[in-house]
Amino acid sequence: MRVLTSPRVRFAILALVLIAGAGTAIAIGGPSKSGVEDAVRSAGVAGPIVYVVLYVVLTVLLVPGTVLTAAGGVLFGVVLGTTLTVISATIGAMLSFQIARRLGRERVEQIAGQRIQKLDSWITRNGFMAVLYVRLIPLFPFSVLNYAAGVTSVRTRSYLFGTAIGIIPGTFAYTALGGTIDRPTSPEFLAAVGLIVVLAVTAPLIQRVARRRGAGPESEDDDGPS
Repeated sequence: MRVLTSPRVRFAILALVLIAGAGTAIAIGGPSKSGVEDAVRSAGVAGPIVYVVLYVVLTVLLVPGTVLTAAGGVLFGVVLGTTLTVISATIGAMLSFQIARRLGRERVEQIAGQRIQKLDSWITRNGFMAVLYVRLIPLFPFSVLNYAAGVTSVRTRSYLFGTAIGIIPGTFAYTALGGTIDRPTSPEFLAAVGLIVVLAVTAPLIQRVARRRGAGPESEDDDGPS
């Protein structure tokens, strides 16, 4: 147990976790939509629990959740599918965050030194809004960001609520898309596609405005955490 008190050892463990997760994701090639649907349906009344557990595990293993999110729309409908997916993704995000926080934070501080202080300062000052900002922008890989955030100084509560709220629009869009994929002319399908396009188009605009207002990590404000 004493070995685990070493930042280098904990960082090495984190690296092994990430390598194992990435290797697993590459090996299995990600779950198929039909495979997820079959597994959940075969569980009967326990289907929602199987879906949540599967989503959480794959999130920790760095497997993209787009297919699972779409399958949730088919299995549970837009409302329940969105709810279960937000819950699942948030739990998975928090587990990944805590793994990185416990295993990698101290070593990253030792390695990065001054180089990480500016980013940490921005995240600490903005907290919830910083997390919400990066979650609303679909250009940031969800699973990777979970681990990256864990080695910063963002507060756990800010990360939890910023993630849970920030992923709702994208989750709703992909859940609705999956639930109406067989009805491409339906209002729900068209609305889902429209929302995805809006999120993709507005992301760079939001980022540009944030930078101009000094809300982004490129801001020249280097004040320490309050």
